[in-house]
Amino acid sequence: MKTRWIHFPLHRETPQEGKSLAQLFAGRDLAPMRERMKTLMAEAGLEYGDRTHTFNSRLAQELGKWADSKPGGEAIHDALYRAYFVDNKNIGDVDELVVIAQAVGLDALEARRVIIDREYKEAVDEDWQRSRETGVTGVPTFFSNDLVVVGCQPYETLEKFVLHLIQMNSNQNEAG
Repeated sequence: MKTRWIHFPLHRETPQEGKSLAQLFAGRDLAPMRERMKTLMAEAGLEYGDRTHTFNSRLAQELGKWADSKPGGEAIHDALYRAYFVDNKNIGDVDELVVIAQAVGLDALEARRVIIDREYKEAVDEDWQRSRETGVTGVPTFFSNDLVVVGCQPYETLEKFVLHLIQMNSNQNEAG
């Protein structure tokens, strides 16, 4: 089973300079939300920092599409995750994205050009359209054979999803 990144416009109205989480979730107590995310991330073996802001991820998504076309480029996704969720970096900032690309071994000049020229804008637009068509409402979303798991989920939920897909594929192979 091959993983394919399909990008989704989460908080697309966020300005490039970002928005504080206090603004984004005005009137809500952030402490329980942070604790839930830290717990889920820890259960998944993922780091999670004390984020203070959300940032517009559109340019990061375009960079990710480009990186996927390069040998070893898939490393950009983990680096973007870390920059955003652990280090509270602005993944909407071109200079920050170039640093991230270079840190995973991608060509910095090419990365900057791709971002500035918006070479992967249409590809991400297509992803956003596909996300709407398949009913994606949050990230991450795991989708296969019309089965969907949305959001940060416990390991057991993802395990059931994968085991169900394996069983479906096995049944199809036996019937075919």
